[in-house]
Amino acid sequence: MASQQAVDLEFDEESAAALRARLQTRSEELGFSAIGIAPAARPETLEFFRHWIREGLHGEMGYLERRGPAYEHPAGVLTQVRSIVMAALNYGPGRPVSASEGLSTGRMAAYAQGQADYHDILRNRLKQLADVIHHSRPGTRSRVVIDTAPLLERDFARQAGLGWFGKNTMLINKWSGSYFFLGGILTDCELPFDDPHLSSHCGTCTRCLEACPTDAFVAPHVLDARRCISYLTIELRGEPIPAELRPGMQDWMFGCDVCQQVCPWNRKARPTTVPELAPSEHLPRTAREFLVLSAEEFDSQFRESPLARPGRNNMARNAAIVSGNRRDAEAVPALRQALKNDDPVVRGAVVWALGKIATPEARQLLQELQQTELDLQVLEEIRQALPQAAHKT
Repeated sequence: MASQQAVDLEFDEESAAALRARLQTRSEELGFSAIGIAPAARPETLEFFRHWIREGLHGEMGYLERRGPAYEHPAGVLTQVRSIVMAALNYGPGRPVSASEGLSTGRMAAYAQGQADYHDILRNRLKQLADVIHHSRPGTRSRVVIDTAPLLERDFARQAGLGWFGKNTMLINKWSGSYFFLGGILTDCELPFDDPHLSSHCGTCTRCLEACPTDAFVAPHVLDARRCISYLTIELRGEPIPAELRPGMQDWMFGCDVCQQVCPWNRKARPTTVPELAPSEHLPRTAREFLVLSAEEFDSQFRESPLARPGRNNMARNAAIVSGNRRDAEAVPALRQALKNDDPVVRGAVVWALGKIATPEARQLLQELQQTELDLQVLEEIRQALPQAAHKT
């Protein structure tokens, strides 16, 4: 009986190893830059995550707190889960957009420059990868997870050996940097686990912390989302961006890559091989264009892209701030049109931009609006902007 058990165990180990090899081969065929397998267990960073929430550093992302109990174990996503296959999909831009280029167009994070939503791309590939498990082990259950489920992906990616936590909170891989998406396959199938990535290779480097335009890092590995440009331009919806943080946004209209651009490990980043993620030349990119897009035009062009998350009005708000930071006098006609927007948050951002641009036409627009505007918040923006415009003309 004992010898039979040993034979069965050996067969199981060989079978699991063969399945792991098939997963590796299929992941490469699907374009993943790396995969690893972690045990389904309590996340090691759970207490850090809870403390981060208690400190309020998550800002208005209340869903993180509401789903708190589900983060305690992957079983909150898939009952009886035993293994987690973590996969990385490269979205590298090949080269970063420089600040001088951004001044003429406005900048967007590299991951959002394609024509498709990365959730759809990643989900489709992960499902195809999960099919390898289902074909090898009929009857097993699995669930594909991206960043919309209550799973601490970075934690399990590190446990799966894919990289370490950089001081900018990104997961960094020694061979490909940090320009990659993470996705997971939760399964009740027992798979051989990879060794966790225990070491860090940031050393004494603090370039990411020092380069942040809004000083969003409280300390190494600790991000105050409320100050992060990505949070301000994407997650802070329907509210004005705090006035003291607007100059730090520089020319970023959607997201921010500064802490990745300065990271030495991203010298190894390669352009994405996924066509849908490659920068598109056919979508509007200038602040002026986003200021005047109608709701119908915005939906038609961006409903399948990450830009759909903040939506038309928040993108117009961001574009107005970029126009103001650039002191773009040529944007005044587009800003004039944006003053017709029903959203007072958009109008308030336009007022701020006009105060920064401070041409005679901009000042006239502010004076005219002061006579007709009814929203108290926008009126306060005008009160703040008019002296600036008068001083600069």
